[in-house]
Amino acid sequence: MTVGTRGTPDTAGASPLVEVRNLVKSFPIRAGVFRRQVGEIQAVAGVSFDIRPGETLGLVGESGSGKSTTGRTLLRLEEPTAGEVLFDGRALAGLDTAGLRELRREMQMIFQDPYASLNPRHTVGTLVREPLEIHRIGAPAERDRRVAELLDRVGLAPSHAGRFPHEFSGGQRQRIGIARALATAPRFIVADEPISALDVSIQAQIVNLLADLQEERGLTYLLIAHDLAMVRHISDRVAVMYLGRIVELADRDAVFERPLHPYTMALISAIPVPDPVRERAREPITLVGDMPSPSSPPSGCRFRTRCPFATELCAAEDP
Repeated sequence: MTVGTRGTPDTAGASPLVEVRNLVKSFPIRAGVFRRQVGEIQAVAGVSFDIRPGETLGLVGESGSGKSTTGRTLLRLEEPTAGEVLFDGRALAGLDTAGLRELRREMQMIFQDPYASLNPRHTVGTLVREPLEIHRIGAPAERDRRVAELLDRVGLAPSHAGRFPHEFSGGQRQRIGIARALATAPRFIVADEPISALDVSIQAQIVNLLADLQEERGLTYLLIAHDLAMVRHISDRVAVMYLGRIVELADRDAVFERPLHPYTMALISAIPVPDPVRERAREPITLVGDMPSPSSPPSGCRFRTRCPFATELCAAEDP
């Protein structure tokens, strides 16, 4: 996969556009005839980070680590159990329906599955136009022109507006999802595994499209992904998540070249080396066992049950 690289934006002195403070999201476990709560699954367990304007923060980790739940809770598609999310200094928790709808013009999401995220009964034009109608942006003729412009920008023909999602390939459907996310001219987009459901031949095209759109429109991304090679190309900083918590967060090059947490080391050592002659910079770290259940996480460091460097102190203290 060939992906174009880009320069890191100079945002070191900028105020954060998105601020997440001790975000918690739990799901109840119910049992019995009366469906009483007998426990909870803590999918996100006290996550904190900032995203600066024009920046891409990559969020990586295994399946079940809480990445997608973090993105959905951040946008209040899932209601947070505790914690605080601020967008441009404005707290999302205290907003009513009208206030949240107004702010959602600035915050959009690209969903992981381009097959499930598009209503098969609606045409492409209807799907892309819907955000404009919900937020009452422009007159009907202006909305039609806007839909044609968006489809053209993501690499589709304006004539595709009259077709239905099942008439398109996976890559084309993801482009439709991107066009829909761009309809309200947002400043912040959560991209949840935007290429994981696509063929390898299409993945680079979508990644480059996201990078080009960011440069053109000054977009800010939270990029949730499994593909560490893609994250390294497009992200400015990387946060590594394990069992609901962020275990390491640093600039892209620092994470990939000088990882500090054993879990980060294990993820990076699992990246395939494309050159069979080239040797790895360090010995690969093999994780033993599966990720513990988020309904009963280990005490102390949550990674200690799989960590090759764990000591008795790790069971008592959470680093």
